[in-house]
Amino acid sequence: MAASVEPPASPPGRPGGAEPRVPASLRTAAAYAWRIIAIGIVVRVAFSVLGQFHRIAVAVFLGLVIAAVLRPAAGLLARFMPRPLAVAVAIVGGIVLVLGALALVGETVADQRRGLEREFVAGIDRIERQLEEPPFRLPADAFADLQSRIGRLLSSHRSTLISTALSGASRLLEVLTVLALALFCAVFFTHSGERQWRWLCDQLPDGARQHVTVAGRAAWRTFTGYTHGILLVAATNAVLVGIALFALGVPLAMPLALLEFLAAFIPLIGSPIALAVAAVVALASKGPIVALVVVALIVIIGQIEGHLLHPIVMSWAVRLHPVVVALAVVGGAVAAGVIGAVVAVPLVAVVWSVYQALRGSGDQVTTPA
Repeated sequence: MAASVEPPASPPGRPGGAEPRVPASLRTAAAYAWRIIAIGIVVRVAFSVLGQFHRIAVAVFLGLVIAAVLRPAAGLLARFMPRPLAVAVAIVGGIVLVLGALALVGETVADQRRGLEREFVAGIDRIERQLEEPPFRLPADAFADLQSRIGRLLSSHRSTLISTALSGASRLLEVLTVLALALFCAVFFTHSGERQWRWLCDQLPDGARQHVTVAGRAAWRTFTGYTHGILLVAATNAVLVGIALFALGVPLAMPLALLEFLAAFIPLIGSPIALAVAAVVALASKGPIVALVVVALIVIIGQIEGHLLHPIVMSWAVRLHPVVVALAVVGGAVAAGVIGAVVAVPLVAVVWSVYQALRGSGDQVTTPA
């Protein structure tokens, strides 16, 4: 008679032959975790690739911005002349407008240079005297000692300054190359952007063609809406700043207004930085009272931009919470500096718009008739 074999004893607390059970919440968290990790890896690889070709990416982005701005003008001109000639007239007109604004600013600075030198020297002397009086009571030789230290620092790092200047010259060449490539791309985007997009969609499988078409339309609609909106907001800010600085008698009102126009392309933080520069100029040239007025101007224009211009102008094109905008700007600045801060908000807006468009198209496809 064969001896009976007893089954191995199960571990304490576990039924015989049963696998250990994982809580459903932990399984769900693990499923989401590996998907998030996979998405993070893909995003990291994509940014690494773009980092290797960041000049091309910046040129394409600028080309899209130029095309978004000039396409309405080119379309209007195309009613009266051939399409290629209309595109050429729009682009040449845009270049002339930009160069004319820069030339006007340069002429203003050149005309005011001598007066500015006298005002700044007098303003710095006035600030020194105020700091020597109560309540600051700085020593009279503090500024002289600071100037001598700065002079010694510059003389000791002369070679570093020269190499930095040479690298700045090479960086200027890179900027000009990117601008030339952006202009080249803008010509073709403005002239035949639809045809290029249709060709790209035709290369895709039939199942993905419809989704890519819907996503592309949503992305371009959001991108052009954001571009037109931010241009309007920047122009309004620049006009308000220019009028206020001119009324206060602050020198370089036009260059500072142009700086405000460019800084407005960085939401939330660009305008305060530009107006802080204007406050420093006002402090050195007109004294602390005018500088305080400029600081108050920072608050007023910030309120106008945040509570009036952005909700009215941008709401129909970009529907992002201010917290999302702030996080996007800071994240873009950390990742890619000033360029990242400029690109971050339109990129997030486009991604969100594409997501909503694809979700809406999917609901329409899956909904029974």
